[in-house]
Amino acid sequence: MSDSRSTGTTGSGRGTLARRLVPMTGRDPEEAHRVATPLELLFDLTFVVAVGTAASQYAELLAGGHPAQAVGAFSLAMFAISVAWISFSWFASAFGTDDWLYRALTMVQMIGVVVFALGIPAMFHSVEEGDHLELRVMVIGYIVMRVAMVLQWWRVSRESPSFREVAWANILWTLVAQVGWTVVGFGHLPLLAVIVSVIVIGALELLLPMFAQGGAGSTPWHPHHVAERYSLFAIIVLGESVVGTAASSGDLLGGADGTRWTGDALAVVVAGVGLTFGMWWVYFATPFGDVLVHRRRRGYLFGYGHIPVFIGIAGVGAGLHVAGLYMEHHARIGGTAVVLSLALPAGLYLLMVYVLHTLLLSATDRFHLLLIVLTLVVLAAAVLLSVAGGSVAVCLLVVMLAPFVTVTGYETIGYGHQQQMLKELRSRPQ
Repeated sequence: MSDSRSTGTTGSGRGTLARRLVPMTGRDPEEAHRVATPLELLFDLTFVVAVGTAASQYAELLAGGHPAQAVGAFSLAMFAISVAWISFSWFASAFGTDDWLYRALTMVQMIGVVVFALGIPAMFHSVEEGDHLELRVMVIGYIVMRVAMVLQWWRVSRESPSFREVAWANILWTLVAQVGWTVVGFGHLPLLAVIVSVIVIGALELLLPMFAQGGAGSTPWHPHHVAERYSLFAIIVLGESVVGTAASSGDLLGGADGTRWTGDALAVVVAGVGLTFGMWWVYFATPFGDVLVHRRRRGYLFGYGHIPVFIGIAGVGAGLHVAGLYMEHHARIGGTAVVLSLALPAGLYLLMVYVLHTLLLSATDRFHLLLIVLTLVVLAAAVLLSVAGGSVAVCLLVVMLAPFVTVTGYETIGYGHQQQMLKELRSRPQ
């Protein structure tokens, strides 16, 4: 059986050393052929449960006629999911040893993710009621995850003198943030105090890398490995759109055996798969790994700038689910609201991809501005069509066209523009 762990030895001693602990001295940020490990891929699968639960709860609450509450609860859930995933992924890129203790602590984190996911429905239900915010189970899940994360950083502090200060800073600020969440979850505070506290602690979560290590550049993370991890997580979240498509179209099939396809069912399938595919194409048009090689100091921007990207992707999947509920006459909102539930997250996602591309490359392009304007025009046209009385099915097909504005532009003119930007980036000092 092959062993993916790097032990630094070869020959007959490999099997013995593979069972020992590998010192967390930091990975080589220029290591050749660095890719995501099977453990990292397994870890990501636990987040499928969390993202899927959040998207499903969001769709049901939105279809029930509570848009403000739905958006607030969904944003909180996806923010917490993203922060938890980001903290592990950057640590793994810099210090992942894949020895037995590292694997065991990662398993503990996976347990925490599942516990967190189990608390999401209760949080959404409390938001719908409006008199409190139920966070206890979610906070317990976070405690489990962060106990494991603190122990990982403790290993770094003991085994890597070069990163001891960074490790203890991460331990300190992680504990501060977690104490704050624990007080909010179990402190029986007034609702207004809870909302304010969530905003403040959320801001601390975003600033934690800056406080602890001056941004992601202080740890030996690997640019291509980080970019691959984000792309794989984006694909996982995109899978929620496929789930939303299936959930939307399943009950729209006619006949006892489901063989009589209605026009609405066909529109949902085509729009759902087409929109998902277009969003995938747009994301992978940017070689983020190559950009990060020359923009290590903007690792923080790349890392946390993806939070609205992930929210937008998951929101699209939920919007497709809402469309299905509407067509099945299980929604209390109108057609325009349904179209908005899909158009707004799609617009957020596409806009943020452009923003990240522009800021990471430190380059603006009038052609990109034209493409994003045309994209927003397509999304606005879908909404206006619904206001004018157009069918939701047709409007969904119009929304599906939005990412293909970028795809068409990239495959015709944009690729050459991007290559010129990358050439200029390589010629500039980091």
